[in-house]
Amino acid sequence: MAPLPHPGGRVRASVTLIAAVAALSLAASACGIGGGGDEAGEQDAGPITIGASLPLTGEFSQPGQAAKEGYEVWQEMVNAEGGLLGRQVELIIKDDASNQNTIVADYNALISQDNVDLLLGTFSSLLNLPASAVAERNQMLYVEPAGGSPEMFNRGFEYLFFTQQAPVDRQGQVFAEWLISLPEDQRPKTAAYPTLDDPFAIPTSEGIEEILVDAGIETVYRETYAIDTKNFDTIVNRLKAEQPDLVVNGAIFEDGIGLIRAMRKAGFAPGWLYQSTAPSLGDQYAEGIGPENTEGVMFAISHAPEAETPGNEEFVAKYDEMLGGLPPEDAADAFASGQVLQAAVEGVGSIEDQAALADWLRENEVETILGPLSWDETGATEGDFLVGQWQDGQVEYVLPEEAATTDHIVMGWKPGDAN
Repeated sequence: MAPLPHPGGRVRASVTLIAAVAALSLAASACGIGGGGDEAGEQDAGPITIGASLPLTGEFSQPGQAAKEGYEVWQEMVNAEGGLLGRQVELIIKDDASNQNTIVADYNALISQDNVDLLLGTFSSLLNLPASAVAERNQMLYVEPAGGSPEMFNRGFEYLFFTQQAPVDRQGQVFAEWLISLPEDQRPKTAAYPTLDDPFAIPTSEGIEEILVDAGIETVYRETYAIDTKNFDTIVNRLKAEQPDLVVNGAIFEDGIGLIRAMRKAGFAPGWLYQSTAPSLGDQYAEGIGPENTEGVMFAISHAPEAETPGNEEFVAKYDEMLGGLPPEDAADAFASGQVLQAAVEGVGSIEDQAALADWLRENEVETILGPLSWDETGATEGDFLVGQWQDGQVEYVLPEEAATTDHIVMGWKPGDAN
């Protein structure tokens, strides 16, 4: 099968913030117009405002921009079909600058100043932890496209719902179980786990390590590095000294790029390389480390552009029309969050009772472009991620077999002139 073009190339769009949105929402509320299926009444109520704050600048700006695009595509498609409950959807998106203090201020402002009707989540567990707490205190539904750290789901929250297939401690499960199924002479004997100090990255690598250690693959290095780490030379020198067969890098984006650049600089290339998040960012990743160094890199991913899931073909086409190219994973995850929010609103038939929206999601399965999603009492999902691999400058989906775009798996990482 011919390789797919990889996701990632895109033109960033901007959201037009309409100053009258909050006033319209307040006016609709003052008129006492509820959702209850009265389409004419919903139309008279003005737009439904949906608020989110995303890291459009700072450490998480790449996936934050992609999430913004996914929300925008969902808004465009919903409004083209008549909106929610017969009302057009208006997005109010703020920039939290990848900062936990700013994200709290932003969601408080969305609720108390912008008077939004509904909320959508931000990117990363680091930011979703405090943002979801604001939503919970205000008893507002919080549907998040990223933020699958176990910490998200052990707080007894009632309004929180995650929209990827599984929490991050199970994100690498399919990869790890495949790796230990290889013949003894093909699988790694030792592994290293350099990991970003982040509530997403740490449980991702720890989940993989637990499976591999149980199978007899020895951990020879585990270190957590700070979020502001720019120089990875010391880390790589220690990795090189240990000579692990496998490196599992719990990364977001810039740190994943920085680690590989330092590995190439030091002439260190382990037999296998797995990274979280960074390799799913398509062109940005390839440009960051050099296309010649992508060969064989493996990673978990939630979305395949060619997947035959409900609405996926239309989403991919609309993304290309609006922004150009194939959608990156984080755009697809954000779009799926919009689908989940839409399903709850349409299922209940109103936006007035946020507890009813949360109850509806706990009791129902929602078809999304990522596949069917359902939730336990904590708001966590249960399912399996896809496993992607860079092959010949493109992303292929290699696991599980029923979702694979190729029956070929590159056995290990083959950077640069090692290809």
